Amino acid sequence: MPKNKGKGGKNRKRGKNEADDEKRELVFKEDGQEYAQVQRMLGNGRCEATCIDGTKRLCHIRGKMHKKVWIAAGDIVLVGLRDYQDDKADVILKYMSDEARLLKAYGELPENTRLNEVNDLDGGGSDGGEDDYIEFEDADIDKI
Repeated sequence: MPKNKGKGGKNRKRGKNEADDEKRELVFKEDGQEYAQVQRMLGNGRCEATCIDGTKRLCHIRGKMHKKVWIAAGDIVLVGLRDYQDDKADVILKYMSDEARLLKAYGELPENTRLNEVNDLDGGGSDGGEDDYIEFEDADIDKI
């Protein structure tokens, strides 16, 4: 049998997720950065996000966050803009839901931003907030 030369298996590589418990300092955007909301995940460490300035960009998740910080559609992220490509950006940081609410309260995010929700790309969905359900009467059940 071959000798084990490594320091452990895949459970060691996964590690412990201890960073969720502690509070971290709220990070605001700087020059060359923008807030964005993830519209959909594309795979291969990429996502499509709509920035606060109204531009839809193809974002690349940086290697430090890849497989460690899970990003889903509807999340608020901080992206670094590229000088040479306006339609592409790099995801720098993912905001937790409470941090995104704080950003909205501080006025960094516009009031019409819907946190942790994705806009329908096809424009479908329920119109006017009507519930999609069917109401049966007792007489209908007896006929079956």
